[in-house]
Amino acid sequence: MKAFPWENAMKFGLGNLGLSPGEFWAMTPRELSLAYEAVAQTDRSDTPIARDELKGLMARFPDRETHK
Repeated sequence: MKAFPWENAMKFGLGNLGLSPGEFWAMTPRELSLAYEAVAQTDRSDTPIARDELKGLMARFPDRETHK
């Protein structure tokens, strides 16, 4: 069995996604895998994200800082 590619996972999470170390280590492997699929566009699902799901993600991960 191959060892988990932590170096590649960290490069992707910290570099490509711009996560802080705390955010990266708080993610589950499934969450990281889904983020990779989204960025790499490897998910072949034709089902669009539901509006409520999108609103929830936008609330959790706003494009701009909401606090000063």
